[in-house]
Amino acid sequence: MIPMPGRDTPVWSDSEMLECVMVVPEAPNVKTFSFRPPSGATFVYRAGQFITLDLPVPGGNVQRTYTLSSSPVSNAYVSVTVKAQADSQGSRWMLDNLKPGMRLKAFGPAGLFHLPPSPDGKYLFISAGSGVTPMMSMAQTLFERGEDPDICFIQCAHRPTDLIFRQKLEYMASRVTGLQLHFVVKQSDPYEVWTGYRGHFNQLMLGLMCNDYLERDVFCCGPEGFMDAVREILNALGYDMERYHQESFQAPAETKAELTEFDDVVPQEDTQAQIVFASSGVSAWCSETDTVLAVAKDAGLNIPSGCTFGVCGTCKVKKVAGDVHMVHSGGISEDDVEAGYILACCSNPIGTVEVEV
Repeated sequence: MIPMPGRDTPVWSDSEMLECVMVVPEAPNVKTFSFRPPSGATFVYRAGQFITLDLPVPGGNVQRTYTLSSSPVSNAYVSVTVKAQADSQGSRWMLDNLKPGMRLKAFGPAGLFHLPPSPDGKYLFISAGSGVTPMMSMAQTLFERGEDPDICFIQCAHRPTDLIFRQKLEYMASRVTGLQLHFVVKQSDPYEVWTGYRGHFNQLMLGLMCNDYLERDVFCCGPEGFMDAVREILNALGYDMERYHQESFQAPAETKAELTEFDDVVPQEDTQAQIVFASSGVSAWCSETDTVLAVAKDAGLNIPSGCTFGVCGTCKVKKVAGDVHMVHSGGISEDDVEAGYILACCSNPIGTVEVEV
């Protein structure tokens, strides 16, 4: 449960400005800013929620929303961890100008992306880039409750130096047995040894990192394309998406009416599809849940294959027409996908599909 202030302790409201009391560099173009109200009031919020800051940038104030990276257990202050993108206005101003002693108008906290009131379950946190901020708040909250949490924490970044909160997370994991950390980077840093996962996060990695993912509540935050890919992976693996929660960098939800309704493609077993093997003059009816590779084999056709779960790329074939739902594990490049190629082992036909086999 989130601690409530004592009877004589005021609770901060957004009628009072917040004073910046500490600035900590976290990674390239990333800093954590901590705030306290001058009155000494405390904060009440849930891990994962956000606040909106009114920033005095040149040309006029702008309002920017940031997820709280601090834990509500430590309710004397709040922190936001800010990453400045190339086209940032408000975030760039904060990194270049915001110093301890400066005061800002703030609104909130708010948001529906947060831990439940009694967070006693099993959790899978999946993040990319600065999407780690709400996960940090959640993990720290569970860590500070005084009992061993049950968290599988997966963080993805471009390089190891971009892994925000890495040292803090490793410290927490060294003090409890129930926080399991997994880091994924696209490439290693020059002259530094990296022994963790490398590449794009995929369903093979998920199975290796967290083999009981079906038993966990999933919280996900990162760029929209990353979260789309995570949902595709979970849908393909039969995860109960009622237990899936995600936050958006673009428009964090304050009310249930603002929650995103996902229009994900999920192949259905009771929906018929057809695959036309153009080079062989063969066509076959099947279900959307059948793979192109399985249908080809049933039709007596040979598509060379190896791993059968989207890693090796052996079963790459050209799609001539139609749509497939493909969830691979790194065995095909984006250029090949744009050129019309698919991996037969992990492609499900949607409607009528024609391939060069």
